[in-house]
Amino acid sequence: MTSLGRALLVLLVLIGAGCGRRDDGMVNVSVIGPKPRLVDPAGGLVRPGDEILLSAIAQGLVRFDARGDIEPGLAERWNVSDDGLSYIFRLAKSEWPSGRPVIAKDVVRIFKRQIASASRNSIKDTVGAIDEVVAMTERVIEIRLLAPRPNLLQLLAQPEFALVREGEGSGPFKLSDKPQPAGLLRLSRSVPGPDGDDSRREIVLLSGVPAASAIQAFTDHKTDLVLGGSFADVALTRTADIPRAAFRFDPVAGLFGLVPARKGGPLAQRELRLLLTQAIDRDALVASLIVPGLAPRATVLQPGLEGLGEPIMPAWQSEPGEARRARLVAEANQLFGNAERPELRIALPDGPGARILIDRLARDWAPLGVRVAPAAKGIATDLRLIDAVAPSTSPAWFLRQFRCGTAPICDPKADEMLDAARAAPVAAQRGALLAEAARLIDDAAMFLPIAAPVRWSLVAPSVSGFALNRFARHPLTGLKQKLSRERAD
Repeated sequence: MTSLGRALLVLLVLIGAGCGRRDDGMVNVSVIGPKPRLVDPAGGLVRPGDEILLSAIAQGLVRFDARGDIEPGLAERWNVSDDGLSYIFRLAKSEWPSGRPVIAKDVVRIFKRQIASASRNSIKDTVGAIDEVVAMTERVIEIRLLAPRPNLLQLLAQPEFALVREGEGSGPFKLSDKPQPAGLLRLSRSVPGPDGDDSRREIVLLSGVPAASAIQAFTDHKTDLVLGGSFADVALTRTADIPRAAFRFDPVAGLFGLVPARKGGPLAQRELRLLLTQAIDRDALVASLIVPGLAPRATVLQPGLEGLGEPIMPAWQSEPGEARRARLVAEANQLFGNAERPELRIALPDGPGARILIDRLARDWAPLGVRVAPAAKGIATDLRLIDAVAPSTSPAWFLRQFRCGTAPICDPKADEMLDAARAAPVAAQRGALLAEAARLIDDAAMFLPIAAPVRWSLVAPSVSGFALNRFARHPLTGLKQKLSRERAD
């Protein structure tokens, strides 16, 4: 064979090898916070980086796509009964990293552990309508409900319901066990082509870093995607040289506001809580955060939730600012008389956003004679911040954060409404009960709402598979795969 013939043969071999697998390159992803860990959600609170890792290597029955829509996870397909009380999932043929097949009885056992009474899963209460979970065959699971829950799939897609078996998950990514540079996790997966062969390989280098470091790495083009931003650190981006197109703010629903941290203390008085929530200048506070589209909120519920109309605005919100402040000062004088006004200790995360928040509250509450300070070790905390994204479109999650046994200050009547709503078989009845519970929570000022949560990301132009969604869930799959125009619209 001539030298030219040998060269052509080598070229053909290389081309043939390339047809089986294409390496689409690595994507460097930084999550703000500690290094992600593979944890069991039944063990307690899952940090943002842990949530991203769980979604990547320990999928649930279903998972979110980039748009926040539901796509298959362990289950390749599912059916919902006409009455909405039965969800039947058929598992895809798959294996745990150890090589053991994924079978229905194992999945049921893991899921039951997540929702058991002893579980510390942070959102297990959202699936309280589940009556039974059974393995019908080796590949078929049924979830039976006490009452219809159209948002059940949204809940099952959350990382808190990731299925972890003996410290391992079923994908879609695999975690490399080879040594990596300090703080890095290497994730990889092969994406099958139409003929069953591997058509491309996705690799993600995932790390957890402080906000300032993540922003600097992005501006230095050392990372392609920054996830996990919140109100606390968004101000750090203002002085960085970041293209406007790189900023992405998720249109999330959820709770962002203050809740009493203990039963006793000055906030045991409903009158004081009402004074405080009315005195907050939400317009000024939201404006100081400089977040596009962020709207102030004075109710526990926000617009656009399933089965409810617009939240009923409190009467005081329409009162002119100067008149309201004068009235509140007079009411504070009457409430306290000659007694010393309280200093409230507030538990907040670190970051410039927290300093903005406490400075604004100090300014708004000063006319009432109420002082504020950050929570300190050894001194009782009076208020804590709730900064949480709703896991589904149901209003029930918002309200159940303030049940007796969960919140230090509560209303048993609101609990009765929530219990009745959970068992209500008719959507309109359930909506009416939830609306009444919301009214009771607002009237008692059990929660001092400010706005929706803030969730931001930094996205390089190469990360064409990123999309905004109301759950701020950003899967690591397909990050360099362009979304179709139909999906993008």
